[in-house]
Order: sequence, then C-alpha cells, then structure tokens
Amino acid sequence: MVDFGEISVVAVRALRRNLMRSALTALGIIIGVAAVIAMLAVGKGAEDSVQKQIASMGSNLLMVLPGSVTQGGVRTGWGGSSRLMESDLQAIRSECSAVALASPSVRTVVQAVSPTQNWSTALYGQTPEAQTIRNWLVAQGEWFTEADVTGAAGVCVLGRTVADKLFGSEDPVGQTIRIRRIPFRIVGVLAPKGQSAMGEDQDDAIIAPFTTVQKRIMGTTSIGVIMVSAVSPSLTTQAQEQITSLLRQRQRIAPGQDDTFTVRNLADISAAAQAASGVFTMLLGSIASISLLVGGIGIMNIMLVSVTERTREIGVRRSVGARARDILAQFLVESVILSLLGGGLGVLLGIAASRIVTRLAEWETSIAAENVLLAFGFAAGIGLIFGIYPARRAARLNPIEALRHE
Repeated sequence: MVDFGEISVVAVRALRRNLMRSALTALGIIIGVAAVIAMLAVGKGAEDSVQKQIASMGSNLLMVLPGSVTQGGVRTGWGGSSRLMESDLQAIRSECSAVALASPSVRTVVQAVSPTQNWSTALYGQTPEAQTIRNWLVAQGEWFTEADVTGAAGVCVLGRTVADKLFGSEDPVGQTIRIRRIPFRIVGVLAPKGQSAMGEDQDDAIIAPFTTVQKRIMGTTSIGVIMVSAVSPSLTTQAQEQITSLLRQRQRIAPGQDDTFTVRNLADISAAAQAASGVFTMLLGSIASISLLVGGIGIMNIMLVSVTERTREIGVRRSVGARARDILAQFLVESVILSLLGGGLGVLLGIAASRIVTRLAEWETSIAAENVLLAFGFAAGIGLIFGIYPARRAARLNPIEALRHE
C-alpha cells in the first residue's frame, strides 16, 4: 500500500529544492483560478443587478396594456386600442382568483412648477394599491388615500429625482406645486429606486390619484394600463391566463380574432434576462478557464523536466525497493500540491480582484461559494490530469538505465 504521508513529505522537500521554479509553475494556476473567480463574480454581479432592477418594478407584476386592432386591413400594433375601462379593472379584481391586487394607471408628461423651480417629468395616475404592487417605499410623509381617489383630490407623491429638482434640500412634504395651473399638495416623497431594467429613471415621476389625473389633467375616461400583482410568483402564469380569458369574454372577441389588449408577465422578462446573464457568465468563465489550462501545461512541462533531472534519484529509489506505483504516486502528489497551492492563492487573489473591480470600475460583483469551490476543484483536477504523463514516465524508467544516467 502506498504511504501518502511519507510521499507528501518527500514531495514537499523536492519542491522546496527548486523553490523559484515551483513558485513560477504555481503562478500559472494562481492567475488562472483568480481570473475564473473574478470573471464569474463580474457575470454573477451583472445577473444579480438585472434581477434587482426587474424586482424593483413590482411584486409578481403583470401589466395589462392596450393592444392591437385591425382597421381597414391595417394592424395598428401595440397601443392601437384604448378599450381598457374601469369596469374591466373591477372585473379583474373580483373574478380572477390568482390576482391579489390591481391598480389602474394613466401617464402623461407634464411641467411641474414649484415656487422657485420647474421640471418636466412623468405624471402617473394610480390608486393606493399601486404602492404595494410596485413595492414603493415612502421616505417622507405618506401615500394618498382611497378617499383622495374617490374625491379626485389635488394631492401627489414625488419621486426622489423630482423632489431634488424642485426643492433641493428643502422638505417638500406639505408644499404645493402646480401642474397645468392646477395646484397639487405634496403628501409624500418616495424612497429612491434607481433605474429600471429598461434604463428608465424610476424616481423621475409624480404619482397622483388616478381620478385626478384622468379627469382634471388628461380629460379621458379610458385606462392606459392595469397593473396587477399575482397572489404568488408561481401563480403569475395562471393570473395571466385568467385575465386574458376574462377580457376576451368582456370585449366579445371571437375565436381567431386579435386581442385588443396585451398581458405582459414580468416573470417571463425576468427568466429571459436570467438566461441571457447566465450565458454571459458562462462565456466569461470559459474564457478565463483557458488560463487554467495553460497553467496545467506549465505544470506538465516542469514535471517532465523534473523527471529528467531526477532520473538517477529514481534509479536509486527503485534499486532499494521502491515500486513503480510509489514513484508514480510521488510525482502525482508533487503535481497536485503545486495545483492546490496555486488554487488556494488564486482564490484569495480572485476575491481581491473582484473587490478592486467593484471599487474602481463601480461594477457590481458577486462571489458565489459554488464558483470558488468549482475553480479550486478544477485547479486540483488540472494538476492531477497534467501530472499523470510525467508521473507514468518516471514510473516506467528502467532502474539499471536510470542508475547509469548522468
């Protein structure tokens, strides 16, 4: 039986005799492992960032939008129909079991005017349910109430960007702005959300009661969008099917005819973004892993040189009773020790490189434990695989010819 404890001690002594060469050989593995960990961290960070942006848009969110209509043989495309009415919203709330909350939403671009500044921004008309559906947090003040919606009150909630542009460092809550000469009292300021997955500044917005915007600003009776939150993430598809079936029935759409609405499921968008980010991460990891292969070739090259240099030593060991498998095990252990040493240092360097990328380039990175274990295990495997040929060559040396070698 091979004594791996004794062989490991002999292997470490052999590596220490040529310390500089051993260090340079391990350097290839160090760089390879560090590159793999850093690249996977960048890819995982990008994936997490996209998922956060999508999650910031809402909880289990579905969007019911005006769809396409055909007029005189011409299909108008998205938004061609504005047949979503408040009665459709009430039907969705009462008849779709997979729907937890639903809020209407209308949007227009306005010039908001404060006592000292003005700012062009998006004005949204929504209901109190929208706060939960969109995961809005109120940093100052409060959200408007259902009574404000019923009475078409002139109140609003500001996004952080609008609050900064109109009031700077002042507290906007309780102050009044004018939108198309209509006064709006500010009841709250939203916590920052940042950009959406489509690059839109979610904080550059004013949210007011749906009825106020619909009747007093836009002068319309239709609903631009119905925002829906499913009961749970697993029920978003069921909610989508229920809404589609209900609206087709309510709008008397015959089989084979185009829908006059569109139901978008953000879970589908999230899955597509996650798949794309996963491919990006795999590509980065694959490119970085090439350096690990180069490091493995370096190990094989050095071990072959070591076999040549230690031919006489191998002959002496064989002559005093060492078996071929003992010689094989010794050179394999040396190769694996180099790889493990390089892998350990590479993990530390990769983590440090990820932190540097985050600090200097301001890219979000995320180091997953499974990626670290994968890179370290791959490094050990590289040492084992690329050490087999030199080890077998050493084990097959003829003892008599090895003793004669100078």
